[in-house]
Amino acid sequence: MIYSTATVLVNPEGETKLTRDQVWKGLELKARDARLFLPPGLCTRCDVVEETATHFLREATIAGSAIREIITLEPQSKVTFFQATGLREGAIINELFEDEDGALKLKFYCYLGLRGKQPNGPEEQAEQMQFDSDKGYRSALLSTLERTRELLAQGRL
Repeated sequence: MIYSTATVLVNPEGETKLTRDQVWKGLELKARDARLFLPPGLCTRCDVVEETATHFLREATIAGSAIREIITLEPQSKVTFFQATGLREGAIINELFEDEDGALKLKFYCYLGLRGKQPNGPEEQAEQMQFDSDKGYRSALLSTLERTRELLAQGRL
């Protein structure tokens, strides 16, 4: 199994300050259309195909792989992506919270496996290394906040 976590400060010194509501709007936009937040060409399709009072179903093509995710939103707090189909199975969570000093933080954590691959085998170990690397989810969190600031500056948030 793959377990990874990363936490970043939402408002580091020198960056445009984001409110909890603005970060939340960015997270919700990302959940509904990853194309707005991922590098150009990485996500070629991202459609909400079903929506209920408790969740929505998203179908996407990311890095050439078709995936289906059940996404739940806990307003102002947490987005959970359940991997229904695709290479991975499990959950990816983005959580917005304030630490003991009142600083707003964004946390990623996941518990995943790779469908059809040996648990803790070479493929999962490689995936774990990617998640934990400098180009893993910590950089994805920073990129999400950067894109949220861009959308805010453009008046699109």
